[in-house]
Amino acid sequence: MTLLVAGSLLAGCSAQTDDEASRQSGSPPARTSPSAEATPSGGSSAGTSVVTPDASIVPLTSKDGRRMAESVVLAPRGWGRGFVAQDPGESTPGTWAVLNESCRWQREKLPHGVLASASRYSRLPVGGGKGAVKVTAVATVHASVLGADEQLSTTLEEVLRCPEQRPRSDERITGLMSLGTPFGAREQEYADDSVLEAGEYVGNGGAAQPYRWMVARLGTVVVAVSVTGAKGNTAQELEQLGSKALAQMLTRTEQRLKGK
Repeated sequence: MTLLVAGSLLAGCSAQTDDEASRQSGSPPARTSPSAEATPSGGSSAGTSVVTPDASIVPLTSKDGRRMAESVVLAPRGWGRGFVAQDPGESTPGTWAVLNESCRWQREKLPHGVLASASRYSRLPVGGGKGAVKVTAVATVHASVLGADEQLSTTLEEVLRCPEQRPRSDERITGLMSLGTPFGAREQEYADDSVLEAGEYVGNGGAAQPYRWMVARLGTVVVAVSVTGAKGNTAQELEQLGSKALAQMLTRTEQRLKGK
């Protein structure tokens, strides 16, 4: 599966964005509960899909949703050689991240319509003259395609309310910009809908570092990755790392929706 990252388009993008509560030391969350009035990102349609799923396999219960999410979300080894789990390494079952009224991320109980959500937090330790890279992989399974579609819409809308967000009291995500790209737009052919966010992460009084959050939907499943760099890591390297990870989760999702 080929994943095209529209990073170069963000510079001219006027829309802005957000992301993850439990963002463990720069690692973001699953998404906040979508509003009923949310409109599809960039004009996507919840009635069409890149994948034709096996109806007998599409998750309909929380148990099936958890099985799907946990089989799709990347563990440290999925990111590549040298990656290890952060502490904690996973989110609390039955929860997802919500951006509150104070623009702070917190984990809350899954809302109605969301079957399951799983986040795993990994890092690549300091080495080779570069600082540590912190990453998050998230898979969220909805009860309906519309609910999954609205999650991406909400992703685009949240940053308008909170252009600066706080994963923790001593961490900030700033300068966020976002770009929504539905299937067929700008040669995007890997997902039913996608959103790319770019900004800077500042933690513990340190210098600002590149931050990327990539989200994509296939049917009722939304997958996402965040990548936070450190000294010596370029934005291009982070985008390539995130793109590869997201592509892996999309491939896994497609295979499971088809019963492979």
